[in-house]
Amino acid sequence: MAFDGIVTKAVIAELNHCLINGKINKIFEPNKNEILLGIYSGGKNYCLNISIDSVNYRVNLTTNVKPNPQNVLNFCMVLRKHLLGGCIKKIYSNGLERIILIDIDCYNELNDLIRKTLVIELMGKHSNVILLNANSIIIDSLRHLNKFDNSTRDIFPGSKYMSIISNKLDFISVKTFDEFYRNLNITTDTNFSLSSTLSQKYNGFGKNNILHLLESLNISDTSNSTTDLKILYNYLKTLLSTLPNEVSIQEFNGNKKDYFISIDKDKTNTLSINFSLDDFYYTKEITEQFKCYRDNVLKLVLNYVGKIKDRIHNIDTKLKECDKMDLYKLYGELITSNLYRISDYPQTEITLENYYDDNKLISIPLDKTMSPSKNAKYFFKKYRKLQNTISIVLKQRELAEAELTYLDSIVYEISEAKTVADIDNIYSEICDNLLYDKNANTVNNHVYNIKESNKAKKTQSKENSSIQPEKYLVDGYTVFVGKNNKQNDYLTCKIAQNSDIWFHTKDIHGSHVVLKLDNEPINSNKLDISKTTVPNSILYKCASLAAYYSKARMSQNVPVDYTYIKYVKKPNGAKPGMVIYTNNKTLYVNPQK
Repeated sequence: MAFDGIVTKAVIAELNHCLINGKINKIFEPNKNEILLGIYSGGKNYCLNISIDSVNYRVNLTTNVKPNPQNVLNFCMVLRKHLLGGCIKKIYSNGLERIILIDIDCYNELNDLIRKTLVIELMGKHSNVILLNANSIIIDSLRHLNKFDNSTRDIFPGSKYMSIISNKLDFISVKTFDEFYRNLNITTDTNFSLSSTLSQKYNGFGKNNILHLLESLNISDTSNSTTDLKILYNYLKTLLSTLPNEVSIQEFNGNKKDYFISIDKDKTNTLSINFSLDDFYYTKEITEQFKCYRDNVLKLVLNYVGKIKDRIHNIDTKLKECDKMDLYKLYGELITSNLYRISDYPQTEITLENYYDDNKLISIPLDKTMSPSKNAKYFFKKYRKLQNTISIVLKQRELAEAELTYLDSIVYEISEAKTVADIDNIYSEICDNLLYDKNANTVNNHVYNIKESNKAKKTQSKENSSIQPEKYLVDGYTVFVGKNNKQNDYLTCKIAQNSDIWFHTKDIHGSHVVLKLDNEPINSNKLDISKTTVPNSILYKCASLAAYYSKARMSQNVPVDYTYIKYVKKPNGAKPGMVIYTNNKTLYVNPQK
């Protein structure tokens, strides 16, 4: 959907119905591209959202809460100084330009009533919000521009405001169809496009919106017939003349991601356009923020994956070098046992009989700067060094592979995340386990002040809610599913009891699933999973749920291990979500939620 001149005109028409004579009582700047005006009008509170984002630029009423930054930005302070307590007198635009002007009556320091104008230019990456005094002098703007920055105008405090001049025609000033037809300058070109021609000739017509409008009117985009053009002309004139009472935003072919503005004689809500835009852009922004956040966290994790793989490669190189360990020992033994035969002068190579291999001849490289006995000592030293190295390197490889397995589980969690809150939980986990040094945090604990500890108490309940697993009812049984490693740990180690049954895909990353069994003896030492009284149908459904919440979701006949919680243990120092288990059985199921 494009926020074109028609949409701008429709929004202004609705705002004039509810905000005129309204008092501005709150002003916020959530980020560098947005301004929120709290307005009390007609006994109701409204929030006007002004966004100059290069993609999602718009002006509309909003009901969605946005976080307010702790540090107030400069332009927000200027607006509060000049506009708080002001009364909105007029909201208008020139033709179908995407420039909205809001005239506001305010009192100055001498208690004189003066008029100031808030100019909102919606021009893609050139969008801006500008505050003017009564003489059209710029008080301040959200973005400062000058001609030295390749701008066509000077936009900074103290300069004279100059409106943007467009070479396109104004459709509102067109009085007859004949004038409209002449302006289009219709040709017989085979590449003729009505939507492109209309958007190029007239201000305020977005190509996509016109395309959707043409399709709703059953007019081809390549049509240049007078009849079709007259239908389009009359429809646009009717649409603009009935604003805002009989105009609304419609879904295009039932697609909630694509809308266009059209005539709606059944319209009941006088603010439907504003709130439709609010829902559309808020959903779009949340989706974009989620994708950006997810991609950034994924990039961070993949960087660690690359480092671990490099470490494993270096370890493998050392292990390959350790393969020569026995050869160095052999060299040393052969040289030592044949010292009486070796001349004591510089040599680069010597050939001796290998008495371990039927006295076959073997060539031994020597360092000519050392005597044969010292060469033998060198080979023995290298043998002992590699002998010590191999045990250390094997342990390092084991730890690196465990780290890589953990990172793979994080990558899986990120791919399964659906909301920003899910990514927050994952980011919190990797901060605890990858980004920060726990020892350093422990040492610096004394630096934390009372304010931060109070803040931690306020967020504790939010953190507790983030580790709560999802709860399902399966034929009367309660089943819990952890969606990330923190939830898996909390579910398996805190919520579950010894007699509950634990499910997890075999050798495949996935969620911990726990079937609650409150009726079985908790402290029994004879729990045997093969003798459980739980119906097989319930076991298969829980196993199917575990398979569904795993990397094998798109597979069939997925192996799922299950056992009592009594036999599931978390090793000391293990990463979140990592456990070991015994006394298990395996089911082969198809993933199903």
